[in-house]
Amino acid sequence: MIQSIRLKPGRDKSLLRRHPWVFASAIQDLNRLPEMGETVQVLSAKGEFLAWGAFSPLSKIRIRVWSWDADALIDEAYFDSNIEKALEMRRNLQIEQCSNAYRLIHAESDNLPGLIVDRYDDILVVQYLASGVEYWRKIILGLLVEKFKPHCIYERSDIDARQLEGLPLQQGVIFGEEPPNLQKINENDISYYVDIRSGHKTGFYLDQRANRSRLRDYVPDKDVLDCFCYSGGFSVNSLKGGAQTVLAIDTSAGALSLSMQNVQLNNLNSEKIDWLEGDVFQVMRKLRDQRRSFDVIILDPPKFAPTSAQAERAARGYKDINLLAFKLLRPGGNLFTFSCSGGVSTELFQKIVADAALDAGVHAQILEHLHQGADHPIGLNFPEGQYLKGFVIQRQ
Repeated sequence: MIQSIRLKPGRDKSLLRRHPWVFASAIQDLNRLPEMGETVQVLSAKGEFLAWGAFSPLSKIRIRVWSWDADALIDEAYFDSNIEKALEMRRNLQIEQCSNAYRLIHAESDNLPGLIVDRYDDILVVQYLASGVEYWRKIILGLLVEKFKPHCIYERSDIDARQLEGLPLQQGVIFGEEPPNLQKINENDISYYVDIRSGHKTGFYLDQRANRSRLRDYVPDKDVLDCFCYSGGFSVNSLKGGAQTVLAIDTSAGALSLSMQNVQLNNLNSEKIDWLEGDVFQVMRKLRDQRRSFDVIILDPPKFAPTSAQAERAARGYKDINLLAFKLLRPGGNLFTFSCSGGVSTELFQKIVADAALDAGVHAQILEHLHQGADHPIGLNFPEGQYLKGFVIQRQ
């Protein structure tokens, strides 16, 4: 018997606008408790059909929508069709002409809520982050094997989002052979080693591909400061673009080691780059006190605010590092500043950076807006999918 869940009066507006989340506070009643991940029918307070979705009994996001079509069947064919649509969109983007590493499936924005699939050459890295895709785990895995014929599928369901669903953290090979310690990928005319097992996200910041390339136009003969450098994506592109010097900072010795290997992998001049292990906030303060300055500064910090509830605390962190960056940036210099926090909107991020410039006593202009790559699409009615935002700012 199909379980129906009725919403409270007036709580159907977001679903009518095709937003794919139903929060626990919107639910009026249900005649039995569905099992975790089970497909349920969502009804308005008047009993009108609204959507089919996956039920998550422990998450604040109680239902994630699969389909708004009353006649839809949520079965293997549904997942086959949506995975194929996601694949076809990536084919049309022709990403493979410049890289063998990109996002294949981007969760809600590809009508597969909670499912992330990234390609690293012949290895797929998968994240099952919601109860619905966990319920259909075996079906999804079989389709990925059939369609992509990978050498390996490695699971990285080891992040907090899964715990919010009441699901255990999971990591390891779920198809094929163990991946190498470092997987080599290509992006434009650069190669990188990627740590699939323990690297950030699924191993690499695939969403920054276009922004890494864009940086090159700003760095010829410049002194560059790369903060939160991780495995050296922006540092390597700085050297490739002709930077005079690069100072790369990260709190992780392992990340800095990988950054060094990526510089060596591309036969770049390692005498032009210095690596510094330490807390970025503290290191930037020391550089300020030493009266150091740079022509180009990159701020690509980790997620400070996963949800809007943490936005105020995150705002302080973003303001601090941008304030320090403006003090270290030479007149005429450029700041590449990013936020990957879903809880911080583009408008709020711009206000934070503007306040930092004001407190630093500098005048600055936005030259460019930066964002995630097209292989990380944003559902038109799912603004939460726009998590990465950035600016190229020039200090006057």
